[in-house]
Amino acid sequence: MLDETLGDPQCPPEVRELKGRVADFVRARVVPCERVLDSGGPDAARTLYRLRQEAKEQGLWALPLPVELGGQGLGLRSYAHVAEAEGASDHGPAALGSASLLDALMLARHGSPRVRERYVAPLVAGELRASYAMTEQDAPGTDPFLTATRAAETEEGWRLTGDKWFVSGGDAADLVTVLARTDGQPPEREGLSLLLVPTASPGFRVVRELPVLGAAGQAEIALDGAAVDADHLIGERGKALAVAAERLQLGRTLRCLRWLGQAGRAFDLMRERAVTRSRSRGPLGDLQLVQRHIFESLLALRTTRPLVHEAVSRIDAGADAHVEVGLAKVAAARTLQLVADAAIQVHGAAGLGPDTALPALFRTGRAARILDGPDELHITSVARRVLRTERL
Repeated sequence: MLDETLGDPQCPPEVRELKGRVADFVRARVVPCERVLDSGGPDAARTLYRLRQEAKEQGLWALPLPVELGGQGLGLRSYAHVAEAEGASDHGPAALGSASLLDALMLARHGSPRVRERYVAPLVAGELRASYAMTEQDAPGTDPFLTATRAAETEEGWRLTGDKWFVSGGDAADLVTVLARTDGQPPEREGLSLLLVPTASPGFRVVRELPVLGAAGQAEIALDGAAVDADHLIGERGKALAVAAERLQLGRTLRCLRWLGQAGRAFDLMRERAVTRSRSRGPLGDLQLVQRHIFESLLALRTTRPLVHEAVSRIDAGADAHVEVGLAKVAAARTLQLVADAAIQVHGAAGLGPDTALPALFRTGRAARILDGPDELHITSVARRVLRTERL
């Protein structure tokens, strides 16, 4: 995992040791537990709790979270290198305490004083789980103006009615931030707000699990008049998209870094197979077609990493990063799918079975081209901006 063949020449020396420690933790502690963690239920919860305690004991917990929120304050540019190692397993961010980064930052920046006091510290400590519900079944996920979920103002606060689906971790969350219409009608561009809904609220219901290509992790939820306190409005009324845009840019970039980590893991498996697998006429790696898989995969990894780090740099500087994030998202998703596919091909039938992580890595790569905005959305958005601004 994260073999030196891939390298990371931009990683500062002071971060390299930390990145190595995180890579070792994911490799030695998280990866062996993936099947249990994937299964859900009490065993998964106990295992995740144990891993989190170990991460805290080793000083690896909540690395990118601000110190004032209970984290370790590792800057975004430095954390970007660590995130690749952390994300080599889908469960790495949860085990190491960085999975709460987006929600904790959003609530700290845009939540009411009561929301900040009540929820932020437990989120950072791993005592609460949060999720984000934006997409609806009858509306394209890329068009929030068609949002039909409605929040009606009451004397006590808000009452939410509607349905959301493909809510990551929604079936196990304690809190769900919901995009809802507080004013106007679809497809009006104004009147969308974000509300924080405790899942214990009457009227909140998990409808079903939505497996993605057979894997758990997504949910459909229903809001049957769910009551929410007035101070659980996140940001200003009708200004949800400004908060969402802030969250989405960082979130997409973090996913890209984690996809790079998983692509690196697939590459390592492919390289090891090519070197150690023997045929009657010599090692598998002697075949030119296998060598081509190695070359194309390494080329994709080496050319994608700078795109992702360019997006990180612009976000960290507070600059417009729409073009960089769009390029990074499409490139990283393609790279993960390409490398995982090549590794499966080199493994043959073994790459399709349960003895390697390759089926899960390929599934993530294929889903990555749709989740967080389909490739087509990012391609057209970047092209329009370049055509309009002449920015390269």
